[in-house]
Amino acid sequence: MSAQAGAPPGECPQCWYHAHHSREAHRHLGPREDCPECVAHMKSGHPYLVPKTA
Repeated sequence: MSAQAGAPPGECPQCWYHAHHSREAHRHLGPREDCPECVAHMKSGHPYLVPKTA
């Protein structure tokens, strides 16, 4: 499943995926280790949001 497939309109696909599939998305991290992708989004914002439908 792609990250964008489950993200609702107006949400960042990566953030949505990491928030709702954290075990799968963060399985490579150790205990209390920050996810570099999540930290990058916190610092610089979201590069893409799912378009909202009219």
